[in-house]
Amino acid sequence: MNLTDLLSESAKRFPSKPSLVFHDRPITYSQLEERVDRTAAALAGLGVVKGDRVALLMGNIPEFVTSLYGAMRVGAMVCPLNVMLTPEEMGYILADAGAKAAVVELGSLPVLLSVRDRLGDLQTILVVGGPPAPRGTISLEEALRSAGEPSAVTVATSDVAVIAYTSGTTAAPRGAMLAHGHLLANLDQLAQIPVLAETDQDVALLALPLFHSYALNVILGMSMKTGATAVLVERFDPSESLALVERHGVTVLFGAPPMFAAWLSLPEVTPSSMSTVRLAVSGAAPLPAQVFEAFRDRFGVTIWEGYGLTECGPAVTSNAMGKVAKPGSIGLPLPGLEIRLVDEDGGDAEEDDPGEIWVKGPNVFSGYWNRPEATAEVLGGGWLRTGDVAYRDEDGYLHLVDRKKDLVIVSGFNVYPSEVEEAIERHPKVAEAAVVGIPDEKTGEAVQAWVVPKEGQGLRADEILNFLHGYLARFKQPSDIRIVDELPHHMTGKVLRRALRGEDLPGGEEAHSEGEKT
Repeated sequence: MNLTDLLSESAKRFPSKPSLVFHDRPITYSQLEERVDRTAAALAGLGVVKGDRVALLMGNIPEFVTSLYGAMRVGAMVCPLNVMLTPEEMGYILADAGAKAAVVELGSLPVLLSVRDRLGDLQTILVVGGPPAPRGTISLEEALRSAGEPSAVTVATSDVAVIAYTSGTTAAPRGAMLAHGHLLANLDQLAQIPVLAETDQDVALLALPLFHSYALNVILGMSMKTGATAVLVERFDPSESLALVERHGVTVLFGAPPMFAAWLSLPEVTPSSMSTVRLAVSGAAPLPAQVFEAFRDRFGVTIWEGYGLTECGPAVTSNAMGKVAKPGSIGLPLPGLEIRLVDEDGGDAEEDDPGEIWVKGPNVFSGYWNRPEATAEVLGGGWLRTGDVAYRDEDGYLHLVDRKKDLVIVSGFNVYPSEVEEAIERHPKVAEAAVVGIPDEKTGEAVQAWVVPKEGQGLRADEILNFLHGYLARFKQPSDIRIVDELPHHMTGKVLRRALRGEDLPGGEEAHSEGEKT
């Protein structure tokens, strides 16, 4: 079964019902289905065949949805890209995926064109926003107008639907291969949870970025499966999104912790602002207990927190699997999923002791694109070793105690310290750098960098920040930079990040970045 069959089935049942709402304009299910068919035909006419990789570089606009499903309909593998990537980051991913075609929003085109000369596999760039299209590219609208009839392509549930790139523990991102079956299985698992089950009467807010697996499958995929309506939001603004909730009668509120905190911070918010909301779901990062409690107290709405990762399509656990929503807990495993907590010796962790989360189930990915060694590191015997550490309480609820070790989560996006450190250490005046996460009211966490200059070199925080603009997306850049004489090391030579997080650092002076926080 092809993931896009969900859209086709809903289009048959609800042809005149809005599937998407964008800038207050509805797009019916029949219109969306027809546009997806034409997109599939256009891609096929440009030489895209089953197994090819098609990159998407767009924000939350209807063309993302039609290009996503259009590419899947011809059997292509879709690579959704973060629109905040730098040219270097984007060039690496596109080259690694061997993308044959890319559909790109006009505003992101300069970044793509700046690396096109290193992308030998990239044959076609379709531009959203035109015609006319810049030289060397094709207008998506023109391609759609000249498209013929779509050809039927057989797609098996085992065929890869999405290659979702995630930052690894090194600077090199890895493409997680998610088959149609993995994504469909995750939707089926979520649909079995009564509290989370959507209906064709629901209206869901889709403000999280569609290139993120949470938005792509949990929000968009579930809306298409149930025949619900998704309100597309290009860029999250707390006041504007709240107005959309009221104007369109949003019933299902999907978000990340910084979004819920932002709504709470609005002075004009009243309980009636969320009167239509029957369900709120948080993911992508841990939800602070105070945000959970304040949201419930002010609006009478419970936020059901969950946990997941890209490699699982993405949902793994939810508080909605239990009788109550426990603040600070990620809940219980979804139906059909097995979870082990494994100690350092490879055995099951003792009761109340933390252990690494291992996951087994039909939604677990098949491995990393062209990365057999990296795949073998995390997959074995049907189990996915997540790298995340949790413990079970007396009711069986899981609580995260360490998320991918040194991972920093900024506005729901993963930032790996090693990636930032490597970029900082490219600066000619830098001898060594270490990165940790610090609390941030706006983004949940922010990146903090501790930097040791080379001997005899004067170095300022603003020099580093200016240097990083060409190497890192803005959300990965430090909001706090400290210039120090030395870093604390273990006897093995490894930097002691725990000491940095506790600001237990020998010597040095503090220097704060003047750059804008992500």
